[in-house]
Amino acid sequence: MRRTPSARRVAPHPGTPPPGEGLIVGAVPRGARITGVLLVLAALAGAAAPFPTYLVVGGEELSSANGLGSALIALLVPAVHLAVGVVLLRGAVPKFGLAYAGVTGTLGVGLLMIELYRGSSSTARPGIEVLAGERVLTSGVEAGPGWVLGVVALALTVLAGVAAIASWGRTVMVDGGALDPVRSGLAGAAVLLGVATVLALSLPAADVPDRLVTDPTTGLQTVVTQEGPQALLERPGLALMGGLLLAGAVVLCSVVAPSLRPRLAAVGGLLAVAVTVLVAALTGLRDAAASDELEWTVPGAGLLVTGLGYAVLTALAWRLRRGRS
Repeated sequence: MRRTPSARRVAPHPGTPPPGEGLIVGAVPRGARITGVLLVLAALAGAAAPFPTYLVVGGEELSSANGLGSALIALLVPAVHLAVGVVLLRGAVPKFGLAYAGVTGTLGVGLLMIELYRGSSSTARPGIEVLAGERVLTSGVEAGPGWVLGVVALALTVLAGVAAIASWGRTVMVDGGALDPVRSGLAGAAVLLGVATVLALSLPAADVPDRLVTDPTTGLQTVVTQEGPQALLERPGLALMGGLLLAGAVVLCSVVAPSLRPRLAAVGGLLAVAVTVLVAALTGLRDAAASDELEWTVPGAGLLVTGLGYAVLTALAWRLRRGRS
């Protein structure tokens, strides 16, 4: 008697999800969870960094958290790192966390180089700088524990980005293509925001205003330009290289983030850019509000606008969760 072969159960192919959100998540590789661990460690180091002494400049101890507002700004990035790191450790939506880690790690390379310059090389060419909301002359700088913790947090963020990029191809997570009809619009808006962000970053967000001087003899008024903080691309050496890398990374990530698949990966990439730009803008606003010598500049206001623009794009990508029927 001839035996009928038993029917085999065939799993659906991960590349053809059902219509709608149709989210399919495969096995989460070890590298994705390692990325989550690195993000959590970066969050812990970053959360501790604002409170000890940041730098000692000319005998004056500077701290990044001088009040409730500055503390909240300093804790924004660690809070997001921690939340995304926990999501990666759970393995629920891995490409969301990997996209966030990859983009924030890419942006972190330039930030790390700038921070290394501030704490170790800024005395090679002394100049007026704004550090932790204070206008100081960097003729003598000593690194404090807060600076060390900040550098460790940035280094862990960069390592998390490397681990995320290495794990991306081995992570299976697809959806029904809900974001596909509007990806080109998101990408165009993100590129415009990226260019505007670079232009805003090229000048200080908080600067020293010009002083109006009246000659007591003639009564003539003269505008005297005061030396202000160094712009992003005016710093020498390591800081200049970091500024160029940061500017290039902002534009590159603005192009790449909206094109990431699935939809939640694009949300993660845009979230990383939004948080980075918003923190830079809010830091400039804090410096201007905390110091009588500084005032908020047009580039600083522009940086805040672009940061809010990235936040709007992130929210739009998040809300478009219903696919085509």
